[in-house]
Amino acid sequence: MEQLVSAAGSSGCEWKGVASYWTVHSEDGRIVERGAWSYDEPFADFAAIQGYLSFYPARFECVIDGERVLPQAGGFYGGWVTSELTGPFKGEPNSAGW
Repeated sequence: MEQLVSAAGSSGCEWKGVASYWTVHSEDGRIVERGAWSYDEPFADFAAIQGYLSFYPARFECVIDGERVLPQAGGFYGGWVTSELTGPFKGEPNSAGW
């Protein structure tokens, strides 16, 4: 947590609530503005994510069990895509209506 600084602004998710953003200061001096987000007071159905941070795989090298995670398409969503998941995924072309 000592490498994170609260960032200005927020966004709302219809499912989870209001997201807060974090600027990440890496040990090698790299700064990633709004590279992470969290839900300080998520809606009741998502209470389990309170206090956790999420990182954008498009801005960091994220790996699960040796597999590099792909970012969710579109640049807006922060989803992590691996070979174990089957799409389509929100953010892909023609997905705005669902």
